[in-house]
Amino acid sequence: MSGRFDYFVVFAEMRTGSNFLETNLNALPPVTCHGEAFNPHFIGYPNSEDILGITKDERDLKPERLLQQIKHATPGLGGFRYFHDHDPRVLETILDDPRCAKIVLTRNPVESYVSWKIAQATGQWKLTNVRKRREVQATFDSTEFNQHLAALQEFQVTILNRMQRSGQTAFYVAYEDLQDLDVMNGLAMWLGLPDRLEALDKSLKVQNPKAVGEKVANVREMADALARLDRFNLSRTPNFEPRRGPLVPTYVAGAKTPLLYMPVRSGPEAAVLRWMAALDAVGEDDLGTGFSQNTLRQWKREHPGHRSFTVLRHPVARAHDAFCAKIVSTGPGSFGKIRSHLAKAYDLPLNTPGAAYSPDDHRRAFTGFLRFCRANLAGQTPIRTDGHWASQSQTLLGMAEFTFPDMVIREDEMAAYLPALAMQVGHPDPQEPTPVATEAPYGLAQIYDDEIETLAQEAYLRDYTMFGFSEWG
Repeated sequence: MSGRFDYFVVFAEMRTGSNFLETNLNALPPVTCHGEAFNPHFIGYPNSEDILGITKDERDLKPERLLQQIKHATPGLGGFRYFHDHDPRVLETILDDPRCAKIVLTRNPVESYVSWKIAQATGQWKLTNVRKRREVQATFDSTEFNQHLAALQEFQVTILNRMQRSGQTAFYVAYEDLQDLDVMNGLAMWLGLPDRLEALDKSLKVQNPKAVGEKVANVREMADALARLDRFNLSRTPNFEPRRGPLVPTYVAGAKTPLLYMPVRSGPEAAVLRWMAALDAVGEDDLGTGFSQNTLRQWKREHPGHRSFTVLRHPVARAHDAFCAKIVSTGPGSFGKIRSHLAKAYDLPLNTPGAAYSPDDHRRAFTGFLRFCRANLAGQTPIRTDGHWASQSQTLLGMAEFTFPDMVIREDEMAAYLPALAMQVGHPDPQEPTPVATEAPYGLAQIYDDEIETLAQEAYLRDYTMFGFSEWG
């Protein structure tokens, strides 16, 4: 069909009014909606055998074929309804195709959940004759509802995010809008259709017209459960930190032992590398480094049974390591320009080489660095977010874009878990790793106090929350 779109999809869920919307779309002469075309349990409708000559078995073998058939073989404008649990193999194609019109149908999740529970109890999923209506009260299950809500929200966020990234727009319709003729004709206009509805098709009846409180047997339990929901997501830890890639070139493989270390910068890297080299009685230069995604895949294929791991460090200790190695130090690998910026912007007593530098100076400079980290991770500074002080949670998310570590180990547990990991890949008698001291003008224990802990928790709240860190020491 010529025009703005070649086909359409209605993103909806059970009990959101999608049957009613489909009926009225099909009342427009050039439109054919083929039901739940990619429902894994049937094709189109529960008793249908095929869509445009393609059977369920043929669709399951190659779903893209049905998608192309709907797109090209439907007279006029073809489409279908798609729910979050339908065949995921076509979702990427649908979302990425600007020639596919996206209609997003939503409903109050409590209403849709209660309606779903009633339909389950009565076996009545459509109503065309009010005299045959079956009536029961639903039983609200808070655990089941929370799972229902999480699935809906995740799917809606996926759709919204993909529309934003690809510069597309969807036509949003609420359940209450379905009874508005002007909204339905607005949808027809948006689809680029020449026809308009003169009236809505009323063959489908509202099955449960009562207030939601009257449709639930345990309404008090439902009210208590809903009251505990964080409707506005007030407990969410804000995250404005830039996303990080997987950083594959930093990964290190054992010389013989099939272990892959995925380092988090400013962690106990020196201790881990020394331990990995000792496992195979080689030097650290003999460890496998410089991977690309392609060569790492090849390494994985050549080392069946391999294990990968990363090591987390307490946020205070990690920030102190980054501060000493990259800001206080002026040697190779240090960040001179960032050091100068911090000295000026945060009044850090650092830019006087050779001058006396006391523990109090070090403490004052470190607290300034922690204030910088908080602002930097919130996107409030002109300085890049370097991996040495980026949050560990964001670093692990970046890793997951390519591969996952088999084990996430905390620094204070390395002595137990690293040897156990080596034994799992066939090493007969692995030794324990030994700590490697970080070069610093003063140790963290010499300057640590409640203010430093508070500043670290403010800067790295996500790490404290996600990994359960308590106060340092």
